[in-house]
Amino acid sequence: MKLALCESTMLESPGIRLERSAARAISWLQDLVFPPSCGNCGRVDFRFCAGCRRELDLLPLEDYSDKLEELEAVFATGKHHHILQKAVQAFKYEGAMELAEPLAGRLADAMRQSKCRIDVIAPVPLFADREAERGYNQAALLGQHLSVAMGAAYGADSLKRVRETSQQALLSPAERKQNVRGAFVARADVKGLSVLLVDDVVTTGSTLRECAIALKEKEAFAVYGIAVSHA
Repeated sequence: MKLALCESTMLESPGIRLERSAARAISWLQDLVFPPSCGNCGRVDFRFCAGCRRELDLLPLEDYSDKLEELEAVFATGKHHHILQKAVQAFKYEGAMELAEPLAGRLADAMRQSKCRIDVIAPVPLFADREAERGYNQAALLGQHLSVAMGAAYGADSLKRVRETSQQALLSPAERKQNVRGAFVARADVKGLSVLLVDDVVTTGSTLRECAIALKEKEAFAVYGIAVSHA
């Protein structure tokens, strides 16, 4: 396994760093004027309060796996509803980055049950402009924590999104497939590796399939997928 790839981090231009800093400053000002509320119970001053964190920690792990074209298997920790859905939404859209570790813990438990051999963990990438606007890539945060929990290498730049795409949640299944077609490229160093793709939600699987196609074009040995929740 070529750890030079797996341990590398994506280099950011000064412009991207400046956009990230601006996004954080804007978020801080918004929180000052409009205090955040818990994404699950609505308690003010918390993006996801301690009580709801405990409820999330106690949520049983669902034994879910599926087979998608181009992937050996896809796993998820539960259905995308109730507290798990609210946790994912708070984590993805409301800046509740503190949920990365407990959600990644669920992913790690699911992967231990799967007994799959994984060489490198690769997050589904965001387009640079969208990541700068949001301030972080939720899949990357999950992947970083998951790599520590599993003791596996983390491939920050195993995949790159080469063009902007529309938000998948707003599209029909057919539109989702077309939307992400050809949107990803993989590094040649994934050749011969077993890769675990990480994302927050799997719905139709179109994004994971396109990532897997890119990885297998560079001769990845096997590609698995895992998400916090499934539709």
